[in-house]
Amino acid sequence: MHDILFAVSIMCLLILLLIFLLKKLNQPYLIAYVVAGIILGPQISGIFSDTENISALGEMGILLLMFFLGVEIDIPDNRSLLQKPLIAQGIKTLLSLFFSFFIGKWLGWRTNYILLLTILFIFNSTAVVSEFLRKNDELYTVTGKTVLNILLLQDIMLAPVFTFLQFMSERNIHFEKIVPSLIGCVLIFFLLKAVRNRNLFQLQFLKEMEHDHELQVFAGTFICLGFALITSFAGLTPAIGSFAAGVYIGRTNAFHWLENVLRPFKIFFVALFFVSVGLMLDLYYIREHYRLILIIAVIILIINSLLSVIVFKLLRFSWQDSMYAGALLSQTGEFGLLACSLAYQLELIDYNFFKSALAVMGLSLLFSTIWMTILRKCIYANNFRKTFIK
Repeated sequence: MHDILFAVSIMCLLILLLIFLLKKLNQPYLIAYVVAGIILGPQISGIFSDTENISALGEMGILLLMFFLGVEIDIPDNRSLLQKPLIAQGIKTLLSLFFSFFIGKWLGWRTNYILLLTILFIFNSTAVVSEFLRKNDELYTVTGKTVLNILLLQDIMLAPVFTFLQFMSERNIHFEKIVPSLIGCVLIFFLLKAVRNRNLFQLQFLKEMEHDHELQVFAGTFICLGFALITSFAGLTPAIGSFAAGVYIGRTNAFHWLENVLRPFKIFFVALFFVSVGLMLDLYYIREHYRLILIIAVIILIINSLLSVIVFKLLRFSWQDSMYAGALLSQTGEFGLLACSLAYQLELIDYNFFKSALAVMGLSLLFSTIWMTILRKCIYANNFRKTFIK
């Protein structure tokens, strides 16, 4: 017990000190969590050294991260606000697949690795981009709203991507395994489609919980774990179930108090997830292959930026806004990491590829924050007037 208290106390203190430093540098706090994990890991301080506990911490972090994502997801009621982001994400996905196929064939990779590289290109960091836009008061610009809606679509894409990876891992596809999984995907699709209509979620017996906090806590916990268990039995990853549970709770008025109370816990558990990422980084492997990892991280940053610039120009944005959007969507994010973690658990990729992917994603997040800051200052140096949605 003393060891656990000591480890958690040191973790909180270290994160606090790193956050103070990053606040001075105007950088996102997500970096603090990953760096704290590296320092606390078995290869530096050894405060967290049990690999089984580290793995369990990461899995719990994924489950809760997906749940909080579902709670906070906000699909616009106006369909027109989703048209441009939908077109943009569709074009970017096709271009990402093309570039990944070209790079993968050049390096002699198998199909599994090419598809994982595509996923790294497709998913950006909602946490980093939304926080950067908020700090610069750009959440409600035309560019900002479009970028956020693209990130929303990426969040929604995570469930089918997880399901696709699950199917890829099956050596022999059996009919009795396919049917429950397909039914689960269909149900989640209809849940996301219906999420725009809050009236569908206001069941009569739930109204009794509106002012009973204990009922909300235990009912919400039961729904989260129950959905995760059901999807697990259906042959899908439990993270999809926790995401669906979050969507349901986030759109139900009876859980309004719970939704607000969960925000501090979200910060803590999201931090735990990224700390677990830092704990899993193999520093010896990174030191031996730092040139290759650095080159891949820079390539992903450049290609992601260029792809996003092309997409935004096709949508008739100005060059300034297209370049800025390219910088915002340059990194590979936490959901690409979730997909790689799942792929490794399903034995779709080997340990070396997984270690490389973790290192590349960590560098990508770090480089992108610097890249966004520099490019924003260059593009809007002459006080370029951004257009706001009225």
